[in-house]
Amino acid sequence: MSTDLAPARPASGVPGWAAHRPLLAFVVLAYAISWSLWLPGVLGVGGVPGYALLVAGAFGPAVAAALVIRWTGGSVGSWFRSLWRVRVPLRFYAYAIGLPIALFGSMNLVLAALGEPVHLDRAGEAALSFLGTFLVVGLIGGGQEEPGWRGFALDRFQARHSPLAATALLGVVWGVWHLPLYGLGFVGPMLFVVFYTWLWNRTGSVLLCVLLHAAFTPSLEHLLLVDDNTTVDLVILGGLVVAAVALVLLTRGRLGYDAHPAHLR
Repeated sequence: MSTDLAPARPASGVPGWAAHRPLLAFVVLAYAISWSLWLPGVLGVGGVPGYALLVAGAFGPAVAAALVIRWTGGSVGSWFRSLWRVRVPLRFYAYAIGLPIALFGSMNLVLAALGEPVHLDRAGEAALSFLGTFLVVGLIGGGQEEPGWRGFALDRFQARHSPLAATALLGVVWGVWHLPLYGLGFVGPMLFVVFYTWLWNRTGSVLLCVLLHAAFTPSLEHLLLVDDNTTVDLVILGGLVVAAVALVLLTRGRLGYDAHPAHLR
């Protein structure tokens, strides 16, 4: 009897397809998982079941990344553990938490210069609301997306494209993914994406990206001490565009990428 081992049969079906096109498989799975979980809420399911499905759907990108890594022969545990780098210089923690606060806080000055009433009496309440929303977003309200978008997809996009082009592509994918929740507001993440790319490229820490995510949402929701109107929306749009362009120019389009081979996780 022959002692030769039979060659391993190539995976078939979805795992086999994912092994050949891991990035495309990740995107398709992230959309399929999240949108299917969000569909009941879109159709009117509310209360605790609706909220639970909303939260569960936000884990879609991370679950999609884990499945693709498993199907391509990687170690999900090693990938996940590698993302949570804590020992990074403090300036990056300051960037992750402080940048959104500085951006949206400074927009109050612009709005005041444009004649919009800035309600400083709301500052105390805004600070408390910021802290509460920061914790919720960091734990269950959006931060859990980051192992997928930054911890899996960004390096793979950058392996094929320039850092700026990769960021733009991921921005479109990330933005449209929010469509069932935000409607036309899905363009918002497309404006934030460059700030995440620089932080990821400089630290390789998804924890820092979670903190940035957790700071951006409450800064947008609570730190503008003005009544919402078209002028406010335009100042937000203009401020984010100017800041994003400034970061691109300061990094000469590299967004912190060091030109070493992509560290695919």
